Amino acid sequence: MFVMKLRVVFAATAALLLASVSNGVVDARQGKSIWDGVFTADQATRGADTYKTACSECHGGDLMGDGFAPSLAGADFQGNWNDLSVGDLFERIRISMPPSGPSSVTPEQKADIMAHIFNMNKYPAGASELVAKTEELKTIKIELKKGN
Repeated sequence: MFVMKLRVVFAATAALLLASVSNGVVDARQGKSIWDGVFTADQATRGADTYKTACSECHGGDLMGDGFAPSLAGADFQGNWNDLSVGDLFERIRISMPPSGPSSVTPEQKADIMAHIFNMNKYPAGASELVAKTEELKTIKIELKKGN
C-alpha cells in the first residue's frame, strides 16, 4: 500500500514538473537574465519608432528623462531596476504609461518600447521577442552587470 501511494505521489510530482517546464516556471528558478538576449533587434527598431511618438515628450529622445519623468537609460535606470524583473517594468509601463492615456499604446507596443529601452542600455538582442505577458516577463531578471 505504501509503495502504491509513493508511486502516485511520484507520478503527480513528475506531471507538475513537466507542466512547470512548459509554462516557464522553471526559467524563473534557473535565473533567466536580461543578458540572455530576450528581445530582437527588429523589435527594438519598432520600439524606437513607437517610443518617439508615445514616450519621448516626457522621457526625452535620448531616454534621459526631464527631471520629472525618470531616465530610461544609463546608471539611473539600471540602478532603479537592478534585481527586479522585466515583468515588473512591463507592469509599471502597462498600467501607467503614457500618463495621458495608458490604453493609447497597446501592450505589444509597450513590449516593443521595452526592447528599445533595453537596446539603448546595451543589453544584447537575441532570437526571441519580448512578449506582452507579465507572468512570462517576470521570469527574466534585470541585472546591472552580467551574472549578478
